[in-house]
Amino acid sequence: MTRIAILSDVHGNRVALEAVSKELRREKPDAVLVAGDLVLNGPDPNGTIDALRVLESEGALIVSGNTDIAVGDFDYGSAFPQYQDGVPDTIVAAAEWAHDELGDDQLEWLRRLPSERRIRTADDSLVLVVHASPGSQTRGFDQALDANIVFERASATDARVICVGHTHIPEIRDLGWKVIVNAGSAGYVFDGDATASWAVVDVHEGTVTGEIRRTAFDAVAVANAISERGLPGDVYRAATVRTGKLVR
Repeated sequence: MTRIAILSDVHGNRVALEAVSKELRREKPDAVLVAGDLVLNGPDPNGTIDALRVLESEGALIVSGNTDIAVGDFDYGSAFPQYQDGVPDTIVAAAEWAHDELGDDQLEWLRRLPSERRIRTADDSLVLVVHASPGSQTRGFDQALDANIVFERASATDARVICVGHTHIPEIRDLGWKVIVNAGSAGYVFDGDATASWAVVDVHEGTVTGEIRRTAFDAVAVANAISERGLPGDVYRAATVRTGKLVR
Protein backbone atom coordinates (compact mmCIF):
# COMPACT_ATOMS: atom_id res chain seq x y z
CA MET A 1 0.00 0.00 0.00
CA THR A 2 1.08 3.58 -0.69
CA ARG A 3 -0.21 6.40 1.50
CA ILE A 4 -0.15 9.90 0.02
CA ALA A 5 -0.87 13.20 1.75
CA ILE A 6 -2.05 16.14 -0.36
CA LEU A 7 -2.32 19.80 0.57
CA SER A 8 -2.89 22.90 -1.49
CA ASP A 9 -3.64 26.63 -1.47
CA VAL A 10 -1.63 27.67 1.58
CA HIS A 11 -1.84 31.29 0.40
CA GLY A 12 0.80 32.74 2.69
CA ASN A 13 -0.73 31.30 5.87
CA ARG A 14 2.39 29.96 7.58
CA VAL A 15 0.50 29.31 10.83
CA ALA A 16 -1.90 26.92 9.11
CA LEU A 17 0.88 25.29 7.11
CA GLU A 18 2.94 24.58 10.22
CA ALA A 19 -0.12 23.06 11.94
CA VAL A 20 -0.66 20.74 8.96
CA SER A 21 3.06 19.95 8.79
CA LYS A 22 2.95 18.66 12.37
CA GLU A 23 0.11 16.35 11.39
CA LEU A 24 2.05 15.16 8.35
CA ARG A 25 5.06 14.25 10.46
CA ARG A 26 2.81 12.25 12.77
CA GLU A 27 1.08 10.59 9.83
CA LYS A 28 4.35 9.70 8.06
CA PRO A 29 2.86 9.14 4.59
CA ASP A 30 4.91 7.63 1.80
CA ALA A 31 4.60 10.83 -0.23
CA VAL A 32 3.54 14.44 0.33
CA LEU A 33 2.17 16.43 -2.62
CA VAL A 34 1.57 20.20 -2.54
CA ALA A 35 -0.72 21.55 -5.26
CA GLY A 36 0.26 25.21 -5.55
CA ASP A 37 -1.08 28.68 -4.71
CA LEU A 38 1.48 29.12 -2.01
CA VAL A 39 1.91 32.77 -1.03
CA LEU A 40 -0.74 35.23 -2.28
CA ASN A 41 -3.21 36.82 0.20
CA GLY A 42 -1.77 35.64 3.52
CA PRO A 43 0.37 37.67 5.92
CA ASP A 44 3.62 35.66 5.79
CA PRO A 45 4.74 34.71 2.28
CA ASN A 46 8.43 34.34 3.10
CA GLY A 47 7.79 32.26 6.24
CA THR A 48 5.46 30.10 4.19
CA ILE A 49 8.08 29.47 1.53
CA ASP A 50 10.70 28.66 4.17
CA ALA A 51 8.32 26.11 5.74
CA LEU A 52 7.51 24.62 2.33
CA ARG A 53 11.19 24.26 1.54
CA VAL A 54 11.63 22.31 4.76
CA LEU A 55 8.85 19.97 3.59
CA GLU A 56 10.55 19.76 0.21
CA SER A 57 13.84 18.81 1.86
CA GLU A 58 11.94 15.99 3.56
CA GLY A 59 10.71 14.71 0.20
CA ALA A 60 7.54 16.68 -0.60
CA LEU A 61 6.78 17.38 -4.25
CA ILE A 62 5.51 20.93 -4.81
CA VAL A 63 3.93 22.46 -7.91
CA SER A 64 3.03 25.99 -8.89
CA GLY A 65 -0.47 27.45 -8.89
CA ASN A 66 -1.92 30.32 -10.89
CA THR A 67 -1.41 32.88 -8.12
CA ASP A 68 2.25 31.89 -7.86
CA ILE A 69 2.65 33.08 -11.45
CA ALA A 70 1.13 36.40 -10.45
CA VAL A 71 3.45 36.83 -7.48
CA GLY A 72 6.57 35.56 -9.21
CA ASP A 73 6.29 37.30 -12.57
CA PHE A 74 3.23 39.60 -12.54
CA ASP A 75 1.74 37.69 -15.49
CA TYR A 76 -1.84 38.46 -14.55
CA GLY A 77 -3.33 37.41 -17.87
CA SER A 78 -1.97 33.90 -17.36
CA ALA A 79 -2.78 33.76 -13.67
CA PHE A 80 -6.33 35.15 -13.89
CA PRO A 81 -7.76 34.59 -17.38
CA GLN A 82 -11.31 35.06 -16.06
CA TYR A 83 -10.78 38.82 -15.80
CA GLN A 84 -11.27 39.91 -19.40
CA ASP A 85 -11.41 43.61 -18.51
CA GLY A 86 -8.36 43.66 -16.26
CA VAL A 87 -7.38 42.15 -12.95
CA PRO A 88 -8.81 43.96 -9.89
CA ASP A 89 -6.48 46.37 -8.14
CA THR A 90 -6.88 44.41 -4.90
CA ILE A 91 -5.23 41.36 -6.49
CA VAL A 92 -2.42 43.41 -8.04
CA ALA A 93 -1.68 45.11 -4.71
CA ALA A 94 -1.53 41.77 -2.88
CA ALA A 95 0.70 40.19 -5.54
CA GLU A 96 3.11 43.13 -5.53
CA TRP A 97 3.27 43.12 -1.73
CA ALA A 98 4.00 39.39 -1.60
CA HIS A 99 6.64 39.73 -4.33
CA ASP A 100 8.37 42.51 -2.41
CA GLU A 101 8.29 40.48 0.82
CA LEU A 102 10.17 37.60 -0.77
CA GLY A 103 13.94 37.49 -1.09
CA ASP A 104 15.65 36.84 -4.42
CA ASP A 105 16.30 33.20 -3.56
CA GLN A 106 12.69 32.66 -2.52
CA LEU A 107 11.42 34.23 -5.74
CA GLU A 108 13.69 32.06 -7.85
CA TRP A 109 12.48 28.98 -6.00
CA LEU A 110 8.86 30.00 -6.62
CA ARG A 111 9.52 30.59 -10.32
CA ARG A 112 11.28 27.24 -10.76
CA LEU A 113 8.35 25.18 -9.52
CA PRO A 114 6.87 22.90 -12.18
CA SER A 115 3.18 22.99 -13.05
CA GLU A 116 2.77 19.22 -12.63
CA ARG A 117 4.50 16.32 -10.89
CA ARG A 118 3.88 12.57 -11.06
CA ILE A 119 4.69 9.61 -8.86
CA ARG A 120 4.18 5.85 -9.11
CA THR A 121 2.73 3.94 -6.18
CA ALA A 122 3.87 0.53 -4.97
CA ASP A 123 1.31 -1.13 -7.25
CA ASP A 124 2.50 1.04 -10.20
CA SER A 125 -0.56 3.31 -10.21
CA LEU A 126 0.16 6.75 -11.65
CA VAL A 127 -0.59 9.77 -9.44
CA LEU A 128 -0.62 13.34 -10.78
CA VAL A 129 -0.46 16.53 -8.74
CA VAL A 130 -1.46 19.77 -10.49
CA HIS A 131 -3.05 22.93 -9.22
CA ALA A 132 -6.41 22.99 -11.03
CA SER A 133 -6.75 20.13 -13.54
CA PRO A 134 -4.48 18.15 -15.88
CA GLY A 135 -2.72 20.60 -18.16
CA SER A 136 -4.16 23.69 -16.48
CA GLN A 137 -3.49 25.89 -13.48
CA THR A 138 -6.78 27.75 -13.88
CA ARG A 139 -9.50 25.32 -15.06
CA GLY A 140 -10.52 23.54 -11.88
CA PHE A 141 -12.89 20.78 -10.85
CA ASP A 142 -15.58 23.03 -9.43
CA GLN A 143 -18.39 21.18 -7.67
CA ALA A 144 -21.02 22.69 -9.98
CA LEU A 145 -19.07 21.81 -13.13
CA ASP A 146 -20.98 19.87 -15.77
CA ALA A 147 -20.19 16.16 -15.55
CA ASN A 148 -19.14 16.05 -19.20
CA ILE A 149 -16.53 18.73 -18.58
CA VAL A 150 -15.30 16.91 -15.47
CA PHE A 151 -14.77 13.75 -17.52
CA GLU A 152 -13.13 15.70 -20.33
CA ARG A 153 -10.64 17.34 -17.96
CA ALA A 154 -9.96 14.10 -16.13
CA SER A 155 -9.29 12.39 -19.46
CA ALA A 156 -6.33 14.68 -20.15
CA THR A 157 -4.07 12.41 -18.09
CA ASP A 158 -3.44 8.68 -17.72
CA ALA A 159 -3.16 9.13 -13.95
CA ARG A 160 -5.37 6.94 -11.76
CA VAL A 161 -5.35 9.60 -9.03
CA ILE A 162 -5.54 13.33 -9.83
CA CYS A 163 -4.54 15.55 -6.89
CA VAL A 164 -5.64 19.18 -7.10
CA GLY A 165 -6.71 22.27 -5.19
CA HIS A 166 -7.76 25.63 -6.68
CA THR A 167 -11.42 25.59 -5.62
CA HIS A 168 -10.65 25.91 -1.88
CA ILE A 169 -13.42 23.38 -1.22
CA PRO A 170 -12.19 19.88 -0.31
CA GLU A 171 -13.73 16.77 -1.81
CA ILE A 172 -12.86 13.32 -3.08
CA ARG A 173 -14.65 12.43 -6.30
CA ASP A 174 -14.54 8.82 -7.49
CA LEU A 175 -15.24 8.64 -11.21
CA GLY A 176 -14.71 4.89 -11.26
CA TRP A 177 -11.79 4.83 -13.63
CA LYS A 178 -10.13 7.79 -11.89
CA VAL A 179 -10.25 9.47 -8.49
CA ILE A 180 -10.03 13.26 -8.16
CA VAL A 181 -8.68 14.35 -4.79
CA ASN A 182 -9.24 18.03 -4.09
CA ALA A 183 -7.38 18.89 -0.90
CA GLY A 184 -9.23 22.17 -0.49
CA SER A 185 -7.02 24.75 1.20
CA ALA A 186 -4.44 24.56 3.96
CA GLY A 187 -4.85 28.20 4.88
CA TYR A 188 -7.68 29.91 2.98
CA VAL A 189 -10.64 27.54 2.84
CA PHE A 190 -14.08 28.47 1.47
CA ASP A 191 -16.40 25.74 2.85
CA GLY A 192 -17.32 27.43 6.12
CA ASP A 193 -14.99 25.43 8.38
CA ALA A 194 -12.23 27.79 9.49
CA THR A 195 -9.56 25.10 9.69
CA ALA A 196 -6.90 23.90 7.28
CA SER A 197 -8.05 21.13 4.95
CA TRP A 198 -5.85 18.46 3.42
CA ALA A 199 -6.27 14.88 2.23
CA VAL A 200 -4.88 11.39 2.74
CA VAL A 201 -5.15 8.77 0.00
CA ASP A 202 -4.29 5.07 0.14
CA VAL A 203 -3.58 3.18 -3.08
CA HIS A 204 -3.46 -0.61 -2.83
CA GLU A 205 -3.74 -3.17 -5.61
CA GLY A 206 -5.61 -0.76 -7.84
CA THR A 207 -8.05 0.37 -5.14
CA VAL A 208 -8.02 4.02 -4.12
CA THR A 209 -9.49 5.20 -0.82
CA GLY A 210 -9.17 8.61 0.73
CA GLU A 211 -10.37 11.03 3.35
CA ILE A 212 -10.35 14.75 3.98
CA ARG A 213 -8.56 15.84 7.14
CA ARG A 214 -9.08 19.10 9.04
CA THR A 215 -6.45 20.75 11.21
CA ALA A 216 -7.16 23.63 13.57
CA PHE A 217 -4.96 26.73 13.61
CA ASP A 218 -5.29 30.19 15.14
CA ALA A 219 -7.51 31.67 12.43
CA VAL A 220 -8.23 34.80 14.47
CA ALA A 221 -4.51 35.60 14.84
CA VAL A 222 -3.93 35.12 11.12
CA ALA A 223 -6.97 37.23 10.26
CA ASN A 224 -5.72 39.98 12.57
CA ALA A 225 -2.31 39.91 10.91
CA ILE A 226 -3.96 40.37 7.52
CA SER A 227 -6.10 43.24 8.78
CA GLU A 228 -3.09 44.99 10.29
CA ARG A 229 -1.25 44.83 6.96
CA GLY A 230 -3.82 47.23 5.49
CA LEU A 231 -3.74 46.38 1.80
CA PRO A 232 -6.82 47.02 -0.36
CA GLY A 233 -9.10 44.05 0.13
CA ASP A 234 -7.51 42.90 3.38
CA VAL A 235 -10.73 43.36 5.32
CA TYR A 236 -12.29 40.71 3.08
CA ARG A 237 -9.26 38.41 3.18
CA ALA A 238 -9.22 38.58 6.96
CA ALA A 239 -12.93 37.78 7.14
CA THR A 240 -12.41 34.82 4.81
CA VAL A 241 -9.72 33.33 7.04
CA ARG A 242 -11.69 34.02 10.21
CA THR A 243 -14.96 32.47 8.93
CA GLY A 244 -13.72 29.87 6.45
CA LYS A 245 -16.09 31.37 3.86
CA LEU A 246 -15.15 33.46 0.84
CA VAL A 247 -15.93 37.08 1.68
CA ARG A 248 -15.59 39.73 -1.03
